Amino acid sequence: MTSPVGTLLSERRAAGRGALVGYLPAGFPDLATSVESAVAIAENGVDVIELGVPYSDPVMDGAVIQAATQTALANGFRLAHVFDAVAQITSRVDVPVLLMTYFNPVMQYGVDRFARDLAAAGGAGLITPDLVPDEAGPWLAASDETGLDRVFLAAPSSSHERLVQSVTMSRGFVYAVSTMGITGARSDVDVAARSLVSRLRDAGAEHACVGVGISTADQVREVLEYADGAIVGSMLVKALADGGVPGVGRAAAELARGLS
Repeated sequence: MTSPVGTLLSERRAAGRGALVGYLPAGFPDLATSVESAVAIAENGVDVIELGVPYSDPVMDGAVIQAATQTALANGFRLAHVFDAVAQITSRVDVPVLLMTYFNPVMQYGVDRFARDLAAAGGAGLITPDLVPDEAGPWLAASDETGLDRVFLAAPSSSHERLVQSVTMSRGFVYAVSTMGITGARSDVDVAARSLVSRLRDAGAEHACVGVGISTADQVREVLEYADGAIVGSMLVKALADGGVPGVGRAAAELARGLS
């Protein structure tokens, strides 16, 4: 089955470069601004948009992203709005949009319905941080039916068997969590990331992208020495909070310097 994100990563690799994946929450600070922000980062060097679905209990997110998602919810964000956001973004920029979501909202909405609505909006697939492959039966079936990518996480603490499972069940890429714990920009990308990506390659991964802790162009460049993509979240969210759409556009352009 063709993977929109996997195809892009293969094309970037063939061109001798990696990809920049940028995270922003849908609905922050409001729905219209979140769409403009996603378009801005795509127009300033981001290759794949990771659009976060605000959730009331974001236990795996750092303080910057938690605050943004709580603002989105307080300002009236509802789950159905995310499909509107995806449709608006994909109508304006030719960049794959993956949703990052905890799985409870998907279950509450209905797994099959969620997959159909995301595909209809032009979305590329889901990143599911709290869903492990052996508990993902309904999502595996729905994503096969709709052709959506499915990105599972791998951590330095994962066993080889778990890595093989994540590699086998993922489509698009495997999300390598470079540091243990919650997300948030750090001054150094954990050296465990390089080892984890190597282990994922040994487990058969065609594409692995590294997230959690990347906040500078130099870190993007460093990660792309061994991974297919560098995922940046908190730094972009902070740039949006501090400088609005122009600010997040400038931040994306600065990060994109690490692609060369």
